[in-house]
Amino acid sequence: MLQYFYVSSRSKSLFMLWPRRAGLMSGVYKPSPSGFVTLHPGNCFHLQECAVTLRTVNMIIVIDDKEAFLSALTEAGDKLVVVDFTATWCGPCKNIAPFFKGLSEKPENSNVVFLKVDVDDAADVAQHCDIKCMPTFHFYKNGGKVDDFSGANQATLEEKIKALRS
Repeated sequence: MLQYFYVSSRSKSLFMLWPRRAGLMSGVYKPSPSGFVTLHPGNCFHLQECAVTLRTVNMIIVIDDKEAFLSALTEAGDKLVVVDFTATWCGPCKNIAPFFKGLSEKPENSNVVFLKVDVDDAADVAQHCDIKCMPTFHFYKNGGKVDDFSGANQATLEEKIKALRS
């Protein structure tokens, strides 16, 4: 049996979706105030908080448009935000992607927000940030850009994160 989970970004709580009725379990859902989630008409799930301890692991947030980008910067507050501007056709981007993911999972980077922007999928963000080549990394704090560099240099990326995250 498949199990579906929902993680509340606001409370950082993990919930398991319990089927109230059998049916197709796919689609986009939005929790209602009653705690039920409707995936398709007639298919409801009850949100029940799970009694588990979660280890905080950073995720790379994929940004689709300028509104999501600006929102992510605002929500980050005074945390360091590292943005990877990439493209699916870019060889160096593909080479540094696993390293970028690894950095997002390091415990010492638990207070760093990692964003990924595909310049083709989010051209408005690339234009807003004046991206000319890939990969390019931007670093933000309090909504303002504090540093950047272009290229797939792992040492430079790690050094800049170490220097700026405190």
